Amino acid sequence: MHFKSIVRELRDMRDSIGNSSRRRAEGKHTNRRGRSHIAPEGSPSSSALFQQQSQWANMPPELLLDIIQRVEAAEASWPARRDVVSCGSVCRSWRDITKEVVKTPEQCGCLTFPISLKQPGPRESQIQCFIKRERATSTFRLYLGLSPALSGDASKLLLAARKIRRATSTEFVISLLGDDFSRATNAYVGKLKSNFLGTKFTIYDSQPPHDPAVQSNCQSNGRLHSKQGSTRSPSGNHNVATISYELNVLRTRGPRRMHCTMHWIPISAIQEGGTAPTPMTFAKCQKDQFPQSADPKGKNPLIEFSSNSLAETPESIQDTRNPLVLKNKAPRWHEQLQCWCLNFKGRVTVASVKNFQLVAAVEPCQNVSVAEQEKVILQFGKIGKDIFTMDYRYPLSAFQAFAICLSSFDTKPACE
Repeated sequence: MHFKSIVRELRDMRDSIGNSSRRRAEGKHTNRRGRSHIAPEGSPSSSALFQQQSQWANMPPELLLDIIQRVEAAEASWPARRDVVSCGSVCRSWRDITKEVVKTPEQCGCLTFPISLKQPGPRESQIQCFIKRERATSTFRLYLGLSPALSGDASKLLLAARKIRRATSTEFVISLLGDDFSRATNAYVGKLKSNFLGTKFTIYDSQPPHDPAVQSNCQSNGRLHSKQGSTRSPSGNHNVATISYELNVLRTRGPRRMHCTMHWIPISAIQEGGTAPTPMTFAKCQKDQFPQSADPKGKNPLIEFSSNSLAETPESIQDTRNPLVLKNKAPRWHEQLQCWCLNFKGRVTVASVKNFQLVAAVEPCQNVSVAEQEKVILQFGKIGKDIFTMDYRYPLSAFQAFAICLSSFDTKPACE
């Protein structure tokens, strides 16, 4: 049987089982949400699922590994990459092998599961995305692809954010789903919060840092919220980065100046042989169920899950004494165009004060090569009305890059 036929049969079987399980759940609990999920191991629905899929669960591990490796190698981009997710949704044995086969974005340059959005991007290339802004609803959606014109309906929604204005600050709530911004669901992944002037922003992650001592307290710390309208969240808000914009008191011409201090990423991550913190699974203080993802047309729900967890070594724990600091790359003044210019290599086509490129801000004593200092880690720019490109690479994750770009959409009268 052809591999494509196997994947199609698996997807049809998954959909039929998902529909029947949803019908049973609706009959017993009419007030529960009808989203499909990967059933926890040992649950009744899980055992029933394995019984119905015994013809696939009993495949020899060598043959199963070969099938999943070929599917993973053949489907390198969305929407075709949903076949890899389908393989992981069949049963426990398929799920375990899929988690072993699928690599992190740093290793393969692909985004597959939700946890990929919290992992660093590739070292030698950029992951190219674009952001669409909806002014009416103050919503920002991050898609995987070159641009809406080139990607069309095949664009893969990665993250979404909603801007909420408060009396003394502005918040951007970031979610895995484009229409669910509640902090009490598993779709919530973090937020961006500004100060009163809009000159300083703090990025909060729903996941705790990799320090085991902090992870053990995530259950208690994650449920502490202020009384000002916040909801009970299954996960906490952990400070991962601070973004500062310089005040432009003299009102001089030029782009905004910004610095980003990545508290969870040590400067050693960009040194020779260094590594960046890479979460391999969502924290235990979150619920076991993960939100579903839909195909570009919104018809077939796809079940996604995290990659396999790995033991943390002492070297992988973040060094908060020497965090990575990013600064915007200085532009040059173009006499003929009479404007400040940066080389975005064709990815930005409209001049805007929001456009920027971020590089590492290092000291001579930190032993960072010149090539690493010149690498553009994150670039953001305008290509049309309410459409912007976002390209990021190691050591930033998609979530961190998206949060940094969201800070450009807030009003900053003191910085321009």
